[in-house]
Order: sequence, then structure tokens, then C-alpha cells
Amino acid sequence: MTVPPPFRPILIRGLDDALLAAGAADSAGTPLVLMGPPAAGALWLRGVVERVRKAHPGLEVAGLLDCGDRAGEAQGALAAGLRLVLFTGRPEMADRLAAIAAARGAALLTHRPPALDLAARSPAARPLAEGRSRHCAAALEALCRDWLKRDQG
Repeated sequence: MTVPPPFRPILIRGLDDALLAAGAADSAGTPLVLMGPPAAGALWLRGVVERVRKAHPGLEVAGLLDCGDRAGEAQGALAAGLRLVLFTGRPEMADRLAAIAAARGAALLTHRPPALDLAARSPAARPLAEGRSRHCAAALEALCRDWLKRDQG
């Protein structure tokens, strides 16, 4: 698998963030890469991606899990069916994991790409259920849209 262009991941912390980012990607007409936080886990991220695909069936969406230097977690993420995995551990282990990824039609990244972190952008980045206003959600969706379209001229 090649990294989808434009590769502009959005770091999410929950389904609300993912759905907000998906709405922005849908309206911008761009693919979406949802990046899970390091402690998220492959099954959690895969479940979020599946729910986003159901909510936005025409949207090309992928999950990217940050496994840090944990080779076992990276291998587990690939076994769970994630197509993008970030591993920043030893180069010889990265080579082995890259071969496993390639055999599964996935991609292994060894450098963390720049990502839009919704939670770091605004104290209002809490889910709607926790009190984020519709105005703040619209502003964050616009921020996502701008982020996703940045490399498209």
C-alpha cells in the first residue's frame, strides 16, 4: 500500500473527532487518514475507521496507528488489518516489519508525519456530548478542511 496523497493525518481521540474530520474530508473531496494516539490500540482504531466508513460510505479513509518503538504492537496492528502503521524503533526491526506490512498490502512508516491534533487546537475540542458547541465544531471542521486541502494548491 502506498501512503494516500495528500498524506495529512488528523490525530483523533474519539469517534466524535473522527466523524468531524470525516465531514471535513467529505466536503473537501479528499481522502482521510485518522491517526490514533499511541495508547489507542489497533482494534479501537479499526473500529473507529469502520464506523466512519459506515457514516461516510463514499469517503476513502484509513487508520494510522502510532506504535512508537513497540514492535509487537506494530505487528499486532498489521495482523488486525490496519493498513498504515508508524514504528519508530530499531532499523533492523523496522525492516522486518516493513516486509510483513508489504506482504499484507500495508505500509510501515518510520517517521512520524505532521498531523493535525484537534485536542491541541482548542480547549473547545471536547466531544459535543461533553459540551462542545456547534459553533466550535464548525470551526474545527473548517480547520480540518483547510489542513486536508493545504497540499492541493
